Amino acid sequence: MFFYDAAAPIVEKDSIDMNIAFYGDRYEQERGKDEPYDEWIKRIEKQDASYINLPMNKEEYEKFVNEIINAEVVTLHDFEKREIFEGCMPIEIMAKRGIDTLRFGPLKPVGFTDKRTGRRPYALVQLRQDNKEGNLYNIVGFQTNLKFGEQKRIFSSIPGMEKASFIKYGVMHRNTYINSTILLDNTYNLKNDDNIYFAGQITGVEGYVESISSGFLVGVNIANKVLGKDKIEMPKETVMGALANYISTENNKFQPMNANFGILPQLEEKIKDKKLKYSRMSEISLNKIKEIKISN
Repeated sequence: MFFYDAAAPIVEKDSIDMNIAFYGDRYEQERGKDEPYDEWIKRIEKQDASYINLPMNKEEYEKFVNEIINAEVVTLHDFEKREIFEGCMPIEIMAKRGIDTLRFGPLKPVGFTDKRTGRRPYALVQLRQDNKEGNLYNIVGFQTNLKFGEQKRIFSSIPGMEKASFIKYGVMHRNTYINSTILLDNTYNLKNDDNIYFAGQITGVEGYVESISSGFLVGVNIANKVLGKDKIEMPKETVMGALANYISTENNKFQPMNANFGILPQLEEKIKDKKLKYSRMSEISLNKIKEIKISN
């Protein structure tokens, strides 16, 4: 079980400026001493897309740190206050320890080469693939108590994230939930005991409506089991189905998820206009819902 939700912000991959960002793991991405530039570019473009890297120069980094230090934070309730562990330190606390703390911590640039300059960047922000489909990335080490508006303002100042679409903001609060990714299937049924279901926040769905959706599906399937009817699985094209798939898909960096368009299957056609894109995804979802038959 997990007792505190120390989660970093999550952004949509398509909203990241790949003219600035680049793929690659530490040291594997770094340009060799005698490696020709063209060959290096070809090599890093073929690298694993699990990490996206955003380089910063000294001026960009120091401005970023100063903004974090002076940003507004959420006032915690007494029951939310706890000992701060080094392994999940809020980024604003680290920033206040000294101007260079972050670039020797989560923004460490060692092992990377900025493709624009051919040199090691002064600091570097890493984004890690968050879901199996590869359209969502979380900002590594950016767990925070900053207010959501401050996160949007400051994190959008990172080079390459000026137009970032935030699916979820970083949080650090009490949140008890199980490791559903290995324990539950996509109907919230315990994998090793089909008589036990879980529903609500304890499964890793975040929010009131999301919790209601999990409880609804659990209620229907318990009734179906008692009546000898088949179990219902919500289509992955629906938000209910996408949430159920998200919490039941193995993920060693699992963190609670709310309802959003980013967890739905992405369209085969590329639509830049968000309003049109989301409208199309909603249309597909509604059509899938019409195919579901829930008997009395």
